Amino acid sequence: MKRHIVLFPLGAVLLSWVAFCFPELFLPLAPSIVLLLGLVMFGMGITLTANDFLFVFKRPQIIFLGLLLQFILMPLLAWVISMTLGLPLLLSAGLILVGASPGGTASNVICYLARGDVALSITLTSCSTLLAVIMTPFLTWLYIGQEIDVPLVQMFLDIVKVIIAPVVLGVMVNYFAGEKFSRFKQLFPAMSMLAIMLIIAIIVAINKPQLAQLIFPVFLAVFLHNSLGLLGGYWIPKLLGLDKKICKTLAIETGMQNSGLAVALAGKYFSAVAALPGALFSIWHNISGAILAGVWSKQGNNN
Repeated sequence: MKRHIVLFPLGAVLLSWVAFCFPELFLPLAPSIVLLLGLVMFGMGITLTANDFLFVFKRPQIIFLGLLLQFILMPLLAWVISMTLGLPLLLSAGLILVGASPGGTASNVICYLARGDVALSITLTSCSTLLAVIMTPFLTWLYIGQEIDVPLVQMFLDIVKVIIAPVVLGVMVNYFAGEKFSRFKQLFPAMSMLAIMLIIAIIVAINKPQLAQLIFPVFLAVFLHNSLGLLGGYWIPKLLGLDKKICKTLAIETGMQNSGLAVALAGKYFSAVAALPGALFSIWHNISGAILAGVWSKQGNNN
C-alpha cells in the first residue's frame, strides 16, 4: 500500500506526459471517465463495514468538526483563492468543485502512514462521501451559481449514480460475500489509482492546446488550496485542544479531496478546462500527503 502511494504521483505524471505528447491515444477514452470513477468508488465500498459508520456515534463531536472543515473550509478556500488569483470563470468553477467534493480515498492510506487515527479517517471519508450527494451540488451553486449555470438536480442524480450506488454496492458485496472477495480486496487500491491516473491523462489530452497557458495558474491555485487545507485542518483542531493524532487525521482528511469526482462533474457540466484543477489536485495532494506522512511517521503523537 505504501508503494502504491509513492508510485501514484510518478505514474500520474508519466502518463500525463504521454497523454500530452500523444493525445490521440486517450481522447477516445473520454466517455469512460464516469465509469472509471465508479470503479474507484466500488473499490472504496468493498473495504467498508457497518462499523465504519457506527463509529460516528462514538465520537460525534470530532466527526462533526471534520465535516465542517471538509464542507466549509475547503470550498471557502477555493473561492478565496480563485478571487485572489483572478482565475478565469471555468477554472474557478473547477477549483470550487474540488473544494466542495468529499474526502479522497487515498487519505485513509496516508493517515495510516502518518500514524494518524485510521478508524476516524475511514469514518470521515465515508460520511463526507454520503453527504456529498447534497453538499457538493449545493456548495458549487452557492459559490459560483450566480456566474455560471449549476444544474443542481442533475448533479445530485449523477453523484448518486457515480458515488453512492457503487459505494453501496461495494458495501453489500463486502457484507454478503466478503470472504469470497477477500483475496481480491488488496487489488482494489492499485486498480483505483490506475483508474484515477487514466482520468488525469484523459483530461490532459483534451486540454493539450491550452495547457501551456493554464498550467502555472492552475498549479499555483491547487498548491495553495491543498496547503491551506492541510494547515487549517491541523491548526483549527489544535487550537480547540485536540491531541496531535486527531489533528493529523483531520488535516489529511481536510486537505485530500475526491478530486476524481470534481473532474467527472466539471467535465460533464462545465468544460474540459474546468476539470484541470481536479486533475492536478489528484497528482499534487498525493505528493504532499506522502511527504507529510513521511515527516509525521517519524514523530510521536504527543502534544
